[in-house]
Amino acid sequence: MRAVSTSRTRTRARTSVDGLRFAFGTLTVLPVRVTRWDRAAARGGMLAAPLAGLVVGLAAAAAGGLLLAAGAGPLLAAVAAVAVPAVLTRGLHLDGLADTADGLGSGKPAGDALRIMKQSDIGPFGVITLLFALLAQVAALYGLYGAERGWAYGAAGAVTAGAVARLALTLASRASVPAARPEGLGAAVAGTVPVRPALVVTVLVLAGAAGLGAAADGPWGAGHHVLAALLGLAAAQGLLARCVRRLGGVTGDVFGAVEETAATAVLVVLAAG
Repeated sequence: MRAVSTSRTRTRARTSVDGLRFAFGTLTVLPVRVTRWDRAAARGGMLAAPLAGLVVGLAAAAAGGLLLAAGAGPLLAAVAAVAVPAVLTRGLHLDGLADTADGLGSGKPAGDALRIMKQSDIGPFGVITLLFALLAQVAALYGLYGAERGWAYGAAGAVTAGAVARLALTLASRASVPAARPEGLGAAVAGTVPVRPALVVTVLVLAGAAGLGAAADGPWGAGHHVLAALLGLAAAQGLLARCVRRLGGVTGDVFGAVEETAATAVLVVLAAG
């Protein structure tokens, strides 16, 4: 009996490690090798996605903070805090946002829209969407870094946006969301995450956002960060629902668009406060 229990514990540990490898290996450029590409690893990877977002957010906050400490000013700090996540993800999420905008904006049937999204070029809808998303992120972080509260509020915003944006990927991978194609990252992770673990991860991320907000700006900051996280997730889920209706499911590009939508909405809500 003890041998069976030990074997199960080792199996769970290996699955957890494989999930972490999947999350960091597919969502970042960090030198992490994905050792398994199956549904179990994908489920663990999508549940661990906010952890990858936390690392990316911390790197973004560090870049912004270092520039502020060097006297570069809040605008350059904001640019750096936006550039670092793009570099650490190879720009894949931004590319997904642009491709999804082209597909949805084309007005064509689902099959044609998916073919447009798969093409390597970028159309006018993608360019415009990408431009305004990046401008919104830079402007929001500029407001946060330049606020009287100091660099800590900008850093907290960058970290919260990073984690919540990847939490949106966790929720987009829940069991009720289908894949639009039979291949690709979307097909690998679509429908892998059960509802209950997704809710547990959501609560943990919201608690972390509240803690960051409280550390930066007291009780008001805690509530503000939770509100920003919830509205960011709502915006991402709205886009996800639109993509499922329009395209028949999710793709890797849709995941990128969902992530960038959540990150942008979180930052905008924080700056608006």
